[in-house]
Amino acid sequence: MISSIFVGEVFIDNFMEFDKNGIATGDTNEDKKQRKRFIIDFYKMWETENPQKRIFNKSLNDFINVRYVSVDETVGHASYRYISTLAVMFLTEILEKAKQKGIPKNANPEKKNQKGFEKIITMEYQKETLGTIKLTVGVKRETKEKIQYCVTAIENG
Repeated sequence: MISSIFVGEVFIDNFMEFDKNGIATGDTNEDKKQRKRFIIDFYKMWETENPQKRIFNKSLNDFINVRYVSVDETVGHASYRYISTLAVMFLTEILEKAKQKGIPKNANPEKKNQKGFEKIITMEYQKETLGTIKLTVGVKRETKEKIQYCVTAIENG
């Protein structure tokens, strides 16, 4: 029995379809689990290439740091949709070039991962091949350090 085949640019393995980057393209629970693993692995690779775990953002005129909460929130949200998982692959570009939208909001103390933040900044980045990507940044209560909170693609249209 054949369990793995290529169909055009899509790889099918055990009835899951993958794009050329190895990202599951479907909407099953198994697809979402695979995307979670992909995002975790991507962040590990990103951190080895960026040992300071931060990128300077032109709009904020400050560094955006990547921490555990960055991975945790992004895995939880971006894995739901293929396009959001794909957006994560452009993390450095997003961190560097995203632009702030509106004024920062107070963090929600009811959300476990927002407890250490005083403000949440919503940012957007236009990626030609993907559309609008939303970057959420938390501002630490005591240090004012900016931490990448989440990356997701926004539906266009």
